Amino acid sequence: MYFNAHRVEGMKIRGAVLEEIGRSRPFAESRPISISELELAPPGEGELLVRIEAAGLCHSDLSVVDGNRVRPVPMLLGHEAAGRVEAVGDGVDDLPVGTRVVMTFLPRCGECSGCLTDGQMPCIPGSAANNAGTLLDGSNRLSRDGSEVKHHLGVSGFASYAVVSRKSVVAVDDDIPADIAAVLGCAVLTGGGAVLNAGRPKPGQSVMVIGLGGVGMASILTAVSVGAGQVIGVDGVPDKLATARELGATQTYSPAEREEQNIKADVVIEAAGNARAFEAAVAATAPGGTTVTVGLPAPDARSSISPLGLVAEARTIVGSYLGSAVPARDIPKYAQMWREGRLPVEKLISSRISLDDINRGMDELADGNAIRQVITF
Repeated sequence: MYFNAHRVEGMKIRGAVLEEIGRSRPFAESRPISISELELAPPGEGELLVRIEAAGLCHSDLSVVDGNRVRPVPMLLGHEAAGRVEAVGDGVDDLPVGTRVVMTFLPRCGECSGCLTDGQMPCIPGSAANNAGTLLDGSNRLSRDGSEVKHHLGVSGFASYAVVSRKSVVAVDDDIPADIAAVLGCAVLTGGGAVLNAGRPKPGQSVMVIGLGGVGMASILTAVSVGAGQVIGVDGVPDKLATARELGATQTYSPAEREEQNIKADVVIEAAGNARAFEAAVAATAPGGTTVTVGLPAPDARSSISPLGLVAEARTIVGSYLGSAVPARDIPKYAQMWREGRLPVEKLISSRISLDDINRGMDELADGNAIRQVITF
């Protein structure tokens, strides 16, 4: 039953709250995330209430739990999600109640200098709000026992309901299942965009992906879908190499094998999020090629590369946040590719779990055992 936008009031919701950053592994025992009852205030101007249908566990969630990305706590986690519009605040007149929407983890105001770069740079107010744990306008709609709980990347999708900015969602048609829609909002937007928006391989050029988590596997899928020449997957987990081959990769290697055989590619996507993987990606880039780094290492991580190689071999390094995406433009494109059977996103979903299993799910991510675990509500 949907709410009328003019009479919706605050409500009780159930969600996954990160209580403390950096607790010891295994998380299933230390339980940094609690499943709590919270109060959710109604949507304000330019906001909407969404009933969450599905949410994916991503390394960006894990990086907050383990302390690689320090955020204010307590925080209701989750940034890769999809759901149905239940109510809207003033000023939202283009999303009817019942519309399925995909959450995106960086709202775009559409007016700042970052937003005017066609996805190359992140939104400046959106980034500031994400760092502060608020919605785009600086407001907060979450509380527990009278105390404020922070929003995660403007979404907080590990919950039964969320209030988000209109500029944090993109509508999709009903034929896009909720779990597919959720994965489009982060893994595909980031991994696919690293290929299409940042790497931009020419027809027949080879693409290598280093780090085969959800984002890396989405890069593999996208490279295959656009007809890249050789599509090469690199990871230290044999099962992930097997999965990459199932997704269409023509060659797969462990990091040691790639280095020993000196395998190179025209476009190399680094999706592992650590300094050594970035160094390997630069080394694996062919003369005249492009290295795209899309992983998020710890803030104090440092890499060492040879500047001479960049000059003498005319190579390029590109940083790509959120796949250099404009979500309102790119998510419908990926949805259409899925609809046509060219982008089988369902193959990225390694398991479906309940909200109560979230601490164990973070262990699975940390151990490299999962591509995309999806919570269904």
